Amino acid sequence: MTSSQPGTATSAEVEVVQISTHGVWLWVKGREFFLSHETFPWFLQATVRQVHNVVLLYDHHLRWPDLDVDLELEAIEHPERYPLRYQP
Repeated sequence: MTSSQPGTATSAEVEVVQISTHGVWLWVKGREFFLSHETFPWFLQATVRQVHNVVLLYDHHLRWPDLDVDLELEAIEHPERYPLRYQP
């Protein structure tokens, strides 16, 4: 008897793994990212539900629809390349 082919992975491609007073930890496509509140201030006053509502688009674009926040993985990996910052 032959086993059937394995199914597709059921784990999410993006997951919020921790929220703290310092920032947010994300797991994206097998890699961990830290978004400090200092560099990414949008998450500081957000609710847990708003932060957890994140989707990965086009394999490189993160979207938080409840917060109207869009980030490219490149901007998270290399924030120094993106000098414009949100000023509340």
